[in-house]
Amino acid sequence: MKVQELAEQTHTSPDTVRYYTRIGLLKPEKNPVNGYKAFTQDDRQRLQFINRARDLGFSLADIQQIFEKADLGDSPCPTVREIIEARLVEVKQKLDDMTALYHRMQTAVEDWRQRPDEEPCGKHVCHLIELEDKESANV
Repeated sequence: MKVQELAEQTHTSPDTVRYYTRIGLLKPEKNPVNGYKAFTQDDRQRLQFINRARDLGFSLADIQQIFEKADLGDSPCPTVREIIEARLVEVKQKLDDMTALYHRMQTAVEDWRQRPDEEPCGKHVCHLIELEDKESANV
């Protein structure tokens, strides 16, 4: 099958299929008649695996590592577990950081509703944000 067909069957863009081919995640054969890349059902399954792994937060480098193990006949499952556990810690930290940011933003919005607009003056650009810096320093 051609790039477009594989892309349509896997709900992926043709550019993504080409990129994965360029970096070696997909390894289509060349059609000896016309020189075009010909993708097989194995490529389709491999691309579906990539999409599922990406949905779980695996990076392309992670997926390459998984494929390397599998292609050697070694079980990639221990590696998959290690990667996902590390990624889970990273995501939890990002979630905590985003939650803290959300609360800072929410507090700022509530505070700013009660403050009047002011024109920039001197070295000040927007007193709302600059006031926030001064208040944070006093805490």
